[in-house]
Amino acid sequence: MLPLGDIQEYVDRVKKAVEYLKEKINVQPKIAIILGSGLGGIAKALENPVVIKYSEIPGFPVSTAPGHKGELLFGKLSGKDVMLMNGRFHYYEGYSMRDVTFPIRVMQLLGVKYLFITNAAGGLNPTFDVGKPMIIVDHINFMGDNPLIGPNVDEWGPRFPDMSEPYNKELIKLAEKVAQEEGIEVYKGVYVAVAGPNFETRAELKMLRNFGADAVGMSTVPEVIVACHAGIKVLGISAITDRAVPEDLKPLTAEEVLKIAEKTGEKIARIIMGVVKLLD
Repeated sequence: MLPLGDIQEYVDRVKKAVEYLKEKINVQPKIAIILGSGLGGIAKALENPVVIKYSEIPGFPVSTAPGHKGELLFGKLSGKDVMLMNGRFHYYEGYSMRDVTFPIRVMQLLGVKYLFITNAAGGLNPTFDVGKPMIIVDHINFMGDNPLIGPNVDEWGPRFPDMSEPYNKELIKLAEKVAQEEGIEVYKGVYVAVAGPNFETRAELKMLRNFGADAVGMSTVPEVIVACHAGIKVLGISAITDRAVPEDLKPLTAEEVLKIAEKTGEKIARIIMGVVKLLD
């Protein structure tokens, strides 16, 4: 458990990062987007971007995972002011859960109301085809940790946040509407997060599928927990990059995952841009 002094240090670190960013930007984005592995293509659609490297922001962690650039971008997308996180932090990189979710607290203090979060995931559901997006309707935290463990910061959210609707139903409906209009086939399903960094064994995949999960990955859930704690509405979309089906399991590399994620990311980008356009 974090001592009270440590949590105050964390709060101060978040506030310093926010102060630094406010000096660099002249917008107040209500929308934030986290780009997962291989899904950085949406950054190209950003108009008049202000790019700030994580390493320049006081107290901000630095991403080390393949396919993650490590920069914040502020600009316009579909006519709306947005904050783009090009590269995230993972528990498997050795970060604490507090650091993994540090950017969500920064978003909260900047006034973000909507969070779009993407990832690359293995398809546990045997009916899922590789290269298609899955809209996340619920999740299972199987990482063995929780970013809210320790003293609660009451000004940030309640001690026991409700998780009955971690992924906003209205945003899900909008995503489905946009996907249909764009002619993009999408799945809906449950995402399970594991700690990683290794890909799962056949026995583990069978267990996770029996839990009721449709896709498995190593991110997203910590950020969504903190976003819910902060009162931010979330839309989550996974790129199904491989078949994580025990009976049809083949050796897998990170390079293969990134390749499929980049192709699927084009579809996800179109969905996200369409939903952003529909928001007030």
